[in-house]
Amino acid sequence: MAGDASAFEPFVQSFQAKIFQYTWLTCGQREDAEEVAQETLLKVFESFDQLREPEHVRAWVFRIAKNYCLMKRRRSVYAPEREYSLDELLPSFDGERSLQIPDESEVPEDALLRGELNARIETAIRELPEIYRSVVLLRDVEELSTSDTAGILNVSEDVVKQRLHRGRLALRKALASYVEAK
Repeated sequence: MAGDASAFEPFVQSFQAKIFQYTWLTCGQREDAEEVAQETLLKVFESFDQLREPEHVRAWVFRIAKNYCLMKRRRSVYAPEREYSLDELLPSFDGERSLQIPDESEVPEDALLRGELNARIETAIRELPEIYRSVVLLRDVEELSTSDTAGILNVSEDVVKQRLHRGRLALRKALASYVEAK
């Protein structure tokens, strides 16, 4: 900042690799990144006297690099002929474009454990005696009322309640070792 040109060489040495890495990732092409990094360092050298806050020199240098990247991209041979709008890139469902945001409320491990538990429940239901299995399936899986289940199975509502209770107890016993292990 005092005008000593020899001080600029150590400055360039410390920033050159960082600026190139940044411009390469920003510009997307090695040739453009090299040119932008060089232009950035030249601009920094020419404008060093305009730096108002020396403690923010790093941010200032990268801001210059960012601006040169944007300008280079506008006129680069590697720049796309046109920019795509986000609407053009969205998948369409039934003729309408929408952004499908993945459900990140469930981590893959939870999904795996839930799938494993569902498989255990299905196995346990298949192993129930038929008189309990049919009641559990109609009441708990299909969510039919007690009276509808009684009508389908041609038994009284009391029998449905009794078989449902016993079927649930049998399921609980069959799943107890799995649930306790988790």
